[in-house]
Order: sequence, then C-alpha cells, then structure tokens
Amino acid sequence: MHPEEILQQYWGYNAFRGRQKDIIENVLLGNDTLALLPTGGGKSICYQVPALMMDGVCLVISPLIALMKDQVANLLSRDITAAAIYSGMTFYEVQKTLEDAVDENIRFLYVSPERLETAVFKEYLADMSVNLIAVDEAHCISQWGYDFRPPYLRIAALRHELPNVPILAVTASATPLVEKDIIDKLLLKEVSTFRQSFIRPNISYSVFKVDSKINKLQEILTNVGGSSIVYCKSRKLTRDVALLLQMASISADHYHAGLTQEERATKQDAWQRNKTRVMVCTNAFGMGIDKPDVRTVIHYDSPDCLENYYQEAGRAGRDGKRSYAVLLYQSEDITTLEAMPDVKYPDIYSIKKVYQALADFLQVPVGIGEGNFYDFDLNEFIRNFKLEPQLVINVLKVLEQEGYVSFNETIFLPSKVVFTAPKALLEDFENAHPDLEPVMKCLLRTYQGIYDNRVSVFEKQIAKLARLPLERVFKDLKQLQAFGIIEYLPQKDTPQLNFITNRAPAEFLYIDQRNYLLRKKQYEERVQAMLSYIRLRKDCRSTYIARYFGDTDISDCGVCDNCLHKKNTELISTEMKNIADRIFMHLDANEMPVNTLIAQFRDVSKDKIWQVLNFLQSESKIKISDVGIVRKL
Repeated sequence: MHPEEILQQYWGYNAFRGRQKDIIENVLLGNDTLALLPTGGGKSICYQVPALMMDGVCLVISPLIALMKDQVANLLSRDITAAAIYSGMTFYEVQKTLEDAVDENIRFLYVSPERLETAVFKEYLADMSVNLIAVDEAHCISQWGYDFRPPYLRIAALRHELPNVPILAVTASATPLVEKDIIDKLLLKEVSTFRQSFIRPNISYSVFKVDSKINKLQEILTNVGGSSIVYCKSRKLTRDVALLLQMASISADHYHAGLTQEERATKQDAWQRNKTRVMVCTNAFGMGIDKPDVRTVIHYDSPDCLENYYQEAGRAGRDGKRSYAVLLYQSEDITTLEAMPDVKYPDIYSIKKVYQALADFLQVPVGIGEGNFYDFDLNEFIRNFKLEPQLVINVLKVLEQEGYVSFNETIFLPSKVVFTAPKALLEDFENAHPDLEPVMKCLLRTYQGIYDNRVSVFEKQIAKLARLPLERVFKDLKQLQAFGIIEYLPQKDTPQLNFITNRAPAEFLYIDQRNYLLRKKQYEERVQAMLSYIRLRKDCRSTYIARYFGDTDISDCGVCDNCLHKKNTELISTEMKNIADRIFMHLDANEMPVNTLIAQFRDVSKDKIWQVLNFLQSESKIKISDVGIVRKL
C-alpha cells in the first residue's frame, strides 16, 4: 500500500500536510530522521503511517503516561493494535505486554525512557522485531532545552541493541542548539532533518499590559466567541478565575494536576464536547489534546520561555480558521520573570536541605530507596518543614535532572488483587458466603494470573460483568481481604515520588556544578527571549517566534497586534474612517456573514477591509463570531 492509502484507510484524510510525506518517505528508506514540526503539525502521523507499512513493531518512546495513554486509545479507536508500559503496572502485566510485542500482536509499543534499561525489557527486546524507533518530544534529551529529562539519555543505548533500526525523532520546540544536541545524544547517523515553518498564519498574537486582567479577559471572551483555554500560574488562580467568569455568565471550569483522575477526565470531556466553553487551567492541561476549534488561548500569566508559550498558544486554531493567542501582563509580572533564574536554580545548600527533608518526611534511610514509589503530599511536606513552595518544586526538578528522584503529580496506580487463600478452601468459602461469590468468580474468570501475581483490576469492569452496584464491589473486595481470601490494594492517584537511586547522605549529594551553572545560563537566555517578546512594540510577533526556533525564510504575519498597528497607521485616517463608516452603514440594520459584507466593497481591497475589521474588533466596536458573522456592538 502507498502512504496515502494508509492515511485514507485509518485516518480518513486524502492528503498529507506540510512535510509529513517527505518525512515518511525518508523513514521508509531506512534513514535516521529528525522532524521539527510546529504544534499541531501532525507529528504522530509521521511515524504511525510508515510503521503500518512495515512488518514488526514500532517502539515509541514518550515522556508522559497521560500522553502514552491518549496515543494508545487513539490508535485502538482506529482498529490499530497498540499498548503502553508505564509506572504502576505489575510485573505480570509488563511481561504480558512484552510477549504481545514479541508475537507481533501489537503494532505500536509505547514506553517511557526509564523502562528501556530494565532487565525484563532487555530480555524481550532481543526477540522483538522492531521496525522503527520513534522518539516523541525529542527535545527532552537535551540538557540545554527547556524540558530536559535525564532518562532520555538512555535511549542512545538502543542504537547498540538495534543498530540497523532507523530512528525518527520528533519535536515541536527545538532551537538550533537543541536540534544539534538531539542529533548528538541520539547518535543519529547520516540524519535527514525536516523543518516545517513555525509560522501559524491563522493565529493572531497579541500582548496587553492591563490594569485588570479579569476585566480584559472577560472583554476578549465577550468579543471573540468559541472554545477557549486560559492558562494561569497556580491552582488557586484557576479556581478563582473560573468562578469570576461564571459570575459574568461565561461557561467556564478549572483544571489542574491536584484534581483526581476522574475529575480531570470529566472536566476535559465536557470541554472537549463544548459543554464547557472556557477551560481555566495550569500547564497540566493540554498535552495530547487536539481540539481543532479552539478560538482563543489566553495566558493570564506569562510562561518563563517561548518554548512553553508557543506550544500552549499553538493549541488554538488547529482547524485553520482565524484564532487568537493573547498574553496579559502587569509590571509585577516582568519583575517576577526577571528574578526567575535565581528562583528556578537554587543554591547547592538549599538543594541539600530539601533533599534531607524529603528523606526525613518519607522515612527513607541512607542506602535504600532505589526503585521505590512513595505517596508524596507536597502541601503537607511544605507545611511540616516550613519550606517555600517554589523552592521545593524547583529543587525536585533539579533532583530529577541530576537523576536522583522523579516526581509525578498525575500518576495513576490502578487497584491490584492477588488471591492469598489456598484454592482448596475457595469452594467451601463460597458456600459459606454466597453473597461474595459473584465478585470472586468474576476475579478468577476475568484476570489471568491472579493466583500467582498482583494483577491490576478495575472495579467498574467488575461491577459491569457481575451486574452489581459499584459500591457493592468495593465493599465485597474489602470483605474478601478481611477474610484473608485476597490481598486488595485500592487504586491511587495521589502524587508519587520515585527514588531512582538509593538515598545518599545529604552532605555527599553530588551536583555537577559546571553543568548546573551552564543550564542556569541557558535558562536566563530563555527568560530574556520571553521578556523581549512581551516588550515587542514594532516587530511582528509571529516572525520573532519563528526566528527563535531557527526559521529564516519568513515574512511578517500581518495579523498580530504589532502588524495590525503598523497597517492601521499606514491607512490614512480619512480612508480608514470612510471604510469604517460604510461597514457600520451595512451593519446598521442587522448582522451579516463577513464574506457578504466584504462583497459590498467592490472599490476597496479585501486586505484593507480586513485591516479595518480587525481594528474595529480590537476596539470592541464590532464582533466577528467563530462562524464568521459580523455584528455591531
């Protein structure tokens, strides 16, 4: 089959976008490939299509559990077999998944980089027919990047294990320095690099210095209809802003990593289906989401780097229609950003102090802890040790980057069950307790290996199969444990701290100061680039972002706030007033489609009319809905 036939069969598209086909053809030639595609550029298609054209399994390395689960669910919905291995799975479940990969019962195997060096993975890898190694979010391998993850450095070992298997590295946010680092660290051979322009022509970027952020936010959401994301810096702020929007009769909800998995899923689903219009969230929201009709992405607080800003703002307008990326700021936000390098990179004494406090809080003695997960209540830890929250969060990041711990706020560990009573006793027990028999039989028939290993079980599935209320299933499982028939470990979605190495004495904690200070310097430069973006007054915002990511052959977008201002000043005031008066004359009686309005102007260029329309909308004198209807305010 041709790539286009695969695309049509599984995705329903007739043609590839941008550089997708070039990348796919290069992968099919067996070449190492680096794909630099903008947010929303369809990166996953670039490895999924060629992998389906080859025999064997595509090994996909991804940093986030939520992202892996989303990708697997997406493939399964298209009748493409896929599975993932992540923290929280039992040894039996991991083993079963790897056996399926060896037997080629799945086409895509998603794994975190931490899994690559485990003994069980290496054991099965030798028998696995891998056709392609896809490295998602490849910028994570570079310590000069904004999201460095040390486990990514282990991916290079696959080159020695699978020397003839091509690697495709994909990312949406690599500067030229990071691009070079990806190639070096992944040991890419005779690599072909494909770069798609980072310009998003349908997105209008704007920055507003405001006295009241909430007032400006309400004004934007009133003037621009459609689905929206509002990014805030703290969990509390997401709740407060969502509540204020609700009080202004704007449909809004809040989202952050501190909510339970069920709450997050419910809120995301309501927003995805347009039951909630505005999602006010921290940066925990958005990864893996591909909602095409987001009309506005508004940053209530500024991110600390353009990589984050571009990725988050790029969730707007994936359907190609006009959309808006807006950043709001006040003077104190600039001061906060300027101080961030010293906050983000604490002194070595503070790092050792927090590390010691972590060990005391979790009661981890020196010399043990490697590979263990600990329930970790961040707020309780901060209260008990009277530490600054920002300091703790940043030290945890440093400890992750130095390879000591990993902290996951959104980890989900499903319930686990293993039978502990001898098989010979079960029949007598069932006769004595007939009310518990349905759950017992369901466990034994549904979950293979439950007598020999702890197996992940899902209470909702048991309730459905046994035709029992969910509350009854929870009760029965606890009763079976009380009788000594099973061991039952209820699910966890509390934050987890994983010790990657055995706990060291705090005074001997080794931090590579040279690399640490180099990373801090790189971070200072990223913060300065973000500040320069905020302070831009004349240059095109879109081209500024594109140049940051290495684009050179670009031109001004014509739709950002600076470009519009420049165009408006180029339009002589009398001509602008004349066009505006004629627009209001046509709108005096009723609203109309924007194309119908433009058609009334046979003597004026379409570009000039759009300039005036955009200006009038920015001045809150007209409103253009997300379906292209213009009305006077």
